[in-house]
Amino acid sequence: MLYLLAMDRQRQVRLSFTLLSLNGMEIFEFDAMEDPPSVMEINVYDFDGPFDEVASLGHVEVNFLKYSISELADIWIPLKGKLAQACQSKLHLRIFLNNSRGTEVVKDYLDRMEKEVGRKIAMRSPHTNLEFQKIFSLPPEEFLINDFTCHLKRKMLTQGRLFLSPRIIGFYTNLFGHKTKFFFLWEDIEEIQLVPATLSLMGSPSLLITLRKGRGMDARHGAKQLDDEGRLKFHLQSFVSFNAAHKTIMALWKARSLTPEEKIQLVEEESEAKDLQTEEGGSFLGIEDVKMSEVFSSTIPFDVPILMGIFEGGPVERRIMEKVGCMDYSVTAWEPVRDDAHQRQVHCRLDKKVARRDGEVMSTQQKSPLPDKNGWLIEEVMTFEGIPVGECFNLHIRYQLEQASSKQKSCSVQVFIGMAWLKSCKNRKKITQEVASKLSSRLKKIFSQLEKELIPAN
Repeated sequence: MLYLLAMDRQRQVRLSFTLLSLNGMEIFEFDAMEDPPSVMEINVYDFDGPFDEVASLGHVEVNFLKYSISELADIWIPLKGKLAQACQSKLHLRIFLNNSRGTEVVKDYLDRMEKEVGRKIAMRSPHTNLEFQKIFSLPPEEFLINDFTCHLKRKMLTQGRLFLSPRIIGFYTNLFGHKTKFFFLWEDIEEIQLVPATLSLMGSPSLLITLRKGRGMDARHGAKQLDDEGRLKFHLQSFVSFNAAHKTIMALWKARSLTPEEKIQLVEEESEAKDLQTEEGGSFLGIEDVKMSEVFSSTIPFDVPILMGIFEGGPVERRIMEKVGCMDYSVTAWEPVRDDAHQRQVHCRLDKKVARRDGEVMSTQQKSPLPDKNGWLIEEVMTFEGIPVGECFNLHIRYQLEQASSKQKSCSVQVFIGMAWLKSCKNRKKITQEVASKLSSRLKKIFSQLEKELIPAN
C-alpha cells in the first residue's frame, strides 16, 4: 500500500496529485518478465502527524495490460473516491517495467509452466505473439503460451478460441462476420469448476470459471451470468483437447493467483489425475478472412422450403446425415441471434468409413434469408476432434439455396468452402484439396439421398 505524504492537504487536493516521498518523486521498477505485474492498487492517504487521523484522498488501480511501457513511464490517472472525484484529482506516476534478460525470461517461464502442466510447451514465434497482442490490444511484453478451440456458453453457444498468457485468459471469435472478444486477469478468478460430461454438453466436460466480486467487468458481455453476489461466471465447453486445456488453465491460475496453501490443496486434489494425453501446439496464424471457393453446384427439383428440410432437425435430416456417415447426429433448435438470422449447434460422430478414425464434429450454423427473400443462406463453421491435423483448422461452409422460378418447382444450390488455418501445418495445399474433394462427394450424396426421400412422396 502506498501513502501520499502531504503537508498541505488543500493544495494537494486542488492541484493534480504527484506521488511524493520526502526525497521527491517515487519510482517503482518491475522486471516485466520475471514476474510480470497485472495490476497495482494504490490508496492515497493524508495525515499531518503520527497522532492525526488518517484521511483517504482517493484510490486507483493501474492495470498494466491497458497501457504500453512508454505510457506507464509518464502517466496521469484520475483518482476514485468522493473527495477525489469532486476535486477531479489525478495521480501522476512514472512506472518503469524493465526486462534486462530478453527472451531468456520467456523460456524460463515456459519451463516452469511445463513442470506444472506435465507436457512440453513450445515457444511461439514473434509473428504469432504480435497477432495475439493485436487481437486484445496488449502491450508488447505479453506473450502467448497456448490457445485452444472451444465454445463459449451464454444464452447460445459461441464457437471460438481461448488464449492463455502469463497474465490473462482471453476469448476471441469472428463468427459469420461478428466478432466477440474479451479477457480477464488470472488474479480475477475466484474458482474454476470442472463440469462432468453430459448429453447437453455434447458429450465432453466443460469449465465454469467464476470471477471475484466486481472483477472483470470489462468482460461482462462474455459471461453466462452475473450471480447474486456480483460475480461473473464464464462457461467454456467443447474443447478439442480438453485435458491439455484444463491442465494448462489450472497451472497458470495457480501460478498467478493462489496462496501457497491453496496451491498445495489443488495439487493434492489433482494428484490422481491421468497424465496429459493430447496438447494443441504449433502457431496461431492470425485472424484473416477465410477465402471461399465453390465445391458444389446443382439444380434440385424441389422448392426452397422443401429443400430446407435438411436444415430443420427433423427425421429427414437425421436419416440423410446418418446415411452419409454422421453417427449419433444431434442438433439444437434454431434460435434468433439478430434480425432475420437464426443459429443452432450440430454435433455428430464420424463413421470410420468416412474419417478412417473415430472423429467428432461440432458445428455452428447460421441461417438468414437472401436479400431478395427468394431463398436462404446457411453458413457453417465446423471443428474436428480425433481427426489427424483436425486441430489445425476450422472448416467454413456456405450454402446458398435460391428459388429458380415461381412457376417451376426447382431451386439452385451452390456450396462454397474455406479453410481457416489456426496452426502451422505441413501439406496445407494437399489437405485443402482432400477436404474439398471429400466434401464435394458428401454433398452429392446428401442431395441425392434427399431426392430419394422426397420424390416418392410427391
